[in-house]
Amino acid sequence: MTPFDLVVRSRRTVTPEGERSAAVAVRGEKIAALYDYAAPLPAAEEVDLRDLALLPGLVDTHVHVNEPGRTHWEGFDSATRAAAAGGVTTIVDMPLNSLPPTVSCEALDAKLRAAEGQCHVDVGFWGGAVPGNVKELAPLHARGVHGFKCFLSPSGVEEFPPLGDGELREALEELAGFGGLMIVHAEDPALLSEPAGPGYREFLASRPGAAERSAVERVVRLAEETGCRVHVLHVSGAECLEVLEAAQARGVPVSAETCPHYLTLAAEQVPDGETTYKCCPPIRSLANRDLLWEGLARGVLSCVVSDHSPSTADLKVPDFAAAWGGIASLQLGLTAVWTEAARRGHGLGDVARWMSANPATMAGIPGKGGIKAGNDADLVAFDPDADTLVDAARLHHKNPVTPYHGRTLKGAVLTTWLRGRPVDGSPHGRLLLEVR
Repeated sequence: MTPFDLVVRSRRTVTPEGERSAAVAVRGEKIAALYDYAAPLPAAEEVDLRDLALLPGLVDTHVHVNEPGRTHWEGFDSATRAAAAGGVTTIVDMPLNSLPPTVSCEALDAKLRAAEGQCHVDVGFWGGAVPGNVKELAPLHARGVHGFKCFLSPSGVEEFPPLGDGELREALEELAGFGGLMIVHAEDPALLSEPAGPGYREFLASRPGAAERSAVERVVRLAEETGCRVHVLHVSGAECLEVLEAAQARGVPVSAETCPHYLTLAAEQVPDGETTYKCCPPIRSLANRDLLWEGLARGVLSCVVSDHSPSTADLKVPDFAAAWGGIASLQLGLTAVWTEAARRGHGLGDVARWMSANPATMAGIPGKGGIKAGNDADLVAFDPDADTLVDAARLHHKNPVTPYHGRTLKGAVLTTWLRGRPVDGSPHGRLLLEVR
């Protein structure tokens, strides 16, 4: 037998079929085969995790890197270091908050130049759909972006305006023509308002779950009429689940995600003035959180991704009406979700499906999302029983501002391998473009 480059053994190897005792043999950058745990295998390097878990590298399809233009918020070096430390081996970068936003091929080129040589994990890119750029969508698709993001309400940055009704339909018809994917920030601007005060209660009341449901109803209707595949981003309001589930039952090409902060935090727990908890749509009640977990278990929500949306600390003023809306949790998503998932009786196989396999499938990233022969050898050694006290100062995010500071989370990432090599400080991530 030709020696392998790496063999990783674990009695808790999480494969697409579930947990099993196995030896994962790697040749070059790929998983060559899975063998019995104790199988004798010649290898240049061997790691035996024994009872620690071996997970597939996570695929986080909702990350705002912000470089170029707002690199002081987050950059490719710091974001991808944080990703690797959290067990994430692939991210897909959002098209806004960087300058320029990724709404043309020229802007994509600027992104690629900024990212080149800095990435510690693999990085893909979303394009943006904004008023007036519908003719840019097919060229961006051909260049290899994974799909297009749009807003139905103000995005928070003036250079990335929302689509109106007619513009959304036009964009969906354009994407349907070449099999593209639209990913949507779904809140109905007609049902949003300015907060009546600086507290969390007033902020929450200004962005009700009804605004999410109304926007999702609109997106579903247009997806059904145009045939365009759509994905609803960061579902916070449980009111959306009924609409999504009915659409999926009718065969409408619509999927949806939620985020670690909606599954692990709750409005009742937000301290006064603690705007590290502010995001849009907002974190809702404990009862709402339970319903999101039920939606996840039923498969109505298929992906759990971070919506890592950092800013500098000075923008997190202690006023929920004025503070920047975004939560930075790229490094903490796995342990945060595992903490709550384990408490609710879910297994590591569920977490791997929500945070690796399903996001890879949704975004159309081949070779990622599962420990199986032929896939990239993106692997994570994970101690599911460890307790980790979150210290914001030890995070790799450019601005380590997080609502998880001081919390004890379950689990610890011990080693992350990207295509068979440990992530060790030397950037060897690739830029993922599916050139068509």
